[in-house]
Amino acid sequence: MLDFIYYPVSFILWCWHKVFGLVFGEANAISWVLAIVFLTVTVRGIMFKPFVNQVRSMKKMQDFAPEMKKIQKKYSNDRQRQAMEMQKLQKEHGVNPLGSCLPMLLQIPVFIGLNHVLRMFTINPYGGPKTENYFFDQAGVESYVHAKLFGVNLGDAIYTGVDMVSGGNAAPGFHWGVAPVAIPLMIVASIATHLTARHSVQRQNPESATPQTAMMNKLTMYVFPIGVLVFGALFPIGLLIYWLANNGWTLMQQRLVYTKIDKEEEARKAAEKEKRANLGPKPGQKPTAPRPGQKPVQQKRNKQSSGGQVKKAGSPHGFAQTESSTAEKKDAQDGTAESSTNGSKENGADVPGLISDSTKKSGRKRR
Repeated sequence: MLDFIYYPVSFILWCWHKVFGLVFGEANAISWVLAIVFLTVTVRGIMFKPFVNQVRSMKKMQDFAPEMKKIQKKYSNDRQRQAMEMQKLQKEHGVNPLGSCLPMLLQIPVFIGLNHVLRMFTINPYGGPKTENYFFDQAGVESYVHAKLFGVNLGDAIYTGVDMVSGGNAAPGFHWGVAPVAIPLMIVASIATHLTARHSVQRQNPESATPQTAMMNKLTMYVFPIGVLVFGALFPIGLLIYWLANNGWTLMQQRLVYTKIDKEEEARKAAEKEKRANLGPKPGQKPTAPRPGQKPVQQKRNKQSSGGQVKKAGSPHGFAQTESSTAEKKDAQDGTAESSTNGSKENGADVPGLISDSTKKSGRKRR
């Protein structure tokens, strides 16, 4: 039914077992342990990019958490409108809620597939001796069955008899001979699960906390690790190795990705701060305010262009005017007004056209 999961998982495990079998021998338990560990590395390496996108998506959602709370409060009585506004807000910020769940969802099929493949090394649903197990032939099956880690077969568990998780050649019931190997793996896997969840919770924004978020944090930090410690007795040794390798990889990956994103965030904030500093006044510089009654300063005249013409500042059309022509016009107007006044006084008549000889000199430029 789930062969589309079992065959890829068994193929990756088969490839790594062949690689390490050339070094340590195919029947050696070290080859199987390393094959399971590098199966984890392969799967998590494929999911590395989605994991980075998940972290960035969670960071964006924490940034606009106050806006989400406002929407929840505003449309508390209208769930449909609240959902629409939430989707609109997430679309504006480029956040996909499903993207944050993708890496976790992809790990579940791998866990189910590996558990099934390891169990089927010793279980033959058709009866008789086991001759093959997906990509493994009879030699590969016998290699796994006879591989022992500290005297314990990789397919054995502390308690067998639960069809969904247990396997191995042992009869149903408790097998305390497996405990010296299984219990340390269970404890370390439980601690790694707790540290992974705790590291993720510490990065959450307190402003975005909700009752549902607090409940999920408690589940991931305490309930899941306890579950690994308790129900790990049902898991075969090989599956406990996978669980430990998966959580160890997650913890290391979180530290690397979080450190990188923190550096990017610091660089972005530093760039914004520098930009604001460049736009504002320099440190120690006093702002220059205009004095009471002071007229606004006009623009400086442009430099003298070729031909001796200078554009007059404040000209509405920007036409080039020469200082000499402007002065001549002003002198001509003053001379005309003065000559007409003198002419009227000396001749005794108000005839502006009559100008005496003594007023001809008044056309000179006034100093």
